[in-house]
Amino acid sequence: MTVPEAYGLGPIKVTAIGGGRVDMVAALTGSGYSVSGCSGGGSVSSGGGGGVALSCGEGPAATINDAMSLKVVDILDAAAVLRIKPAG
Repeated sequence: MTVPEAYGLGPIKVTAIGGGRVDMVAALTGSGYSVSGCSGGGSVSSGGGGGVALSCGEGPAATINDAMSLKVVDILDAAAVLRIKPAG
């Protein structure tokens, strides 16, 4: 799914759904990266770029790059409902 450029991420791709978690990857488009509320890690090159992997479960929304809120609303077998909106 494509997200606004202001979030500092390229399109987010869901790579796996299972065990009560949704695993995702995305390219980084900005010069930094931060996440709180779900597990994630990534790397950023000095000129921007790089990538990030996230693993989020149902529950409170995660905040990514202090700009985007990502919440796993529901997980149903091999499908998940995600809510993405501006943070704050």
